[in-house]
Amino acid sequence: MKTVAITGGAGFVGSNLARELVNSGHSVRIIDDFSTGLRLNLDGLGCAIYEFSITDEGRLKPALEGCDYIFHLAARGSVPRSIKNPKATFDVNTRGTFNVIECAREINAHLAFSSSSSVYGSNQELPKSELMWTAPLTPYAASKLSGEAMVQGYAASFGLKAITYRFFNIFGPWQRPDHDYAAVIPKWIWKLMNAEKIEVFGDGDHIRDFTYVNTVVSILIDGMERELEHPSPLNLAFGTQVSLNEIISLLRSEFPALKATHLPDRPGDIRRSQNDPALLKKYFPNVVPTSFEEGLQETISWLREEGWRIANGPKVSD
Repeated sequence: MKTVAITGGAGFVGSNLARELVNSGHSVRIIDDFSTGLRLNLDGLGCAIYEFSITDEGRLKPALEGCDYIFHLAARGSVPRSIKNPKATFDVNTRGTFNVIECAREINAHLAFSSSSSVYGSNQELPKSELMWTAPLTPYAASKLSGEAMVQGYAASFGLKAITYRFFNIFGPWQRPDHDYAAVIPKWIWKLMNAEKIEVFGDGDHIRDFTYVNTVVSILIDGMERELEHPSPLNLAFGTQVSLNEIISLLRSEFPALKATHLPDRPGDIRRSQNDPALLKKYFPNVVPTSFEEGLQETISWLREEGWRIANGPKVSD
């Protein structure tokens, strides 16, 4: 059993990961400033909780000391949010990430860093492979690419044991539905549960490669257990192509009164995103992804039964 730290562990992916690690017998430490994550996401797990930002390097090393493995998931998320406040995005996603990487080097811990498919930016070729050029369109994407570069630089210079995963569009239980920067699937479901119109930015033909959170957690833990290292990022998505209009059609079967309002495209939004999962499947042959339809049904069921627990959380600042 390992001593594992999760930065951003009170958030969506982090809390799902923490739950599975605890159930598997690992000792888990959570580092989170609770600016978007929720303490109740961790209720009953028995994790050690450290409440501060990863920008606070003086508190970071003592919290990480003795850890075998660090999942670095903490980030200031959202493309529109980064456009409104790029400085805050770079403070957390670049300077904060440097702090985590430096601590991992000093304590000789294995590091898993969560990057983003947004780094491909204006590269419109599909499907995306890890060998393609990157071209960030937003401060958020640029901050994630800088994190990738730091991980690779530390691995080459200091022998840092590390792996970087480029997350695409993850969805599932414990994903907050109730703030301005919420992801599209929980936000839409929550509005429909409350008999509200949903908002669609653009014509609805935007394509995304959605991955259910349990699949992501399975990959993260498998990589940890095998102490997997890789010199360059791995795309974490399985080649799903689902448009916003297709999601609307699936939701209409659950919410027949669904009404949608179309708004202009948002700056920085990528029109089409899909991964080539060849490399992912090579390294994780035993992980079978949950289908989008099954994951969507489980997400709807969870929000109907448990969504009230995570709604009305702290306001997410610009």
